[in-house]
Amino acid sequence: MKCDYELKHLDYIEMGRRIRKQREFLNLTREELAGQLEVSSKFIADIEYGEKGVSIKKLYLLTQVLDVSADYILAGEENVLVEGTEKRRIKENILEPLKQCNVQQLRCLEQIVRFYVEALKEK
Repeated sequence: MKCDYELKHLDYIEMGRRIRKQREFLNLTREELAGQLEVSSKFIADIEYGEKGVSIKKLYLLTQVLDVSADYILAGEENVLVEGTEKRRIKENILEPLKQCNVQQLRCLEQIVRFYVEALKEK
């Protein structure tokens, strides 16, 4: 039985560029990414320069750590989760200093945020 689809040639150099672009967007070093994938930083460099490919397992881990789809890594399909990633990072940056606030301060900030969001809706 013949398949009706054409297998596209994987461009390892472009794949590596997309991985590097997302890693840098997330402010991850090669060493940090390597640690999360349990590989060497040299291996990450080899992937980013298109000198080596990745296994299915490592591809899956890359999608999780970099918060992108496998389609984006493999073919550059633009259904990446960059906007979601950026939104999550902004929320984390907002929430981090709030950990030092007491209940009264948090209640005050809650009112300020609600007022601000309502004001944005009116514009």
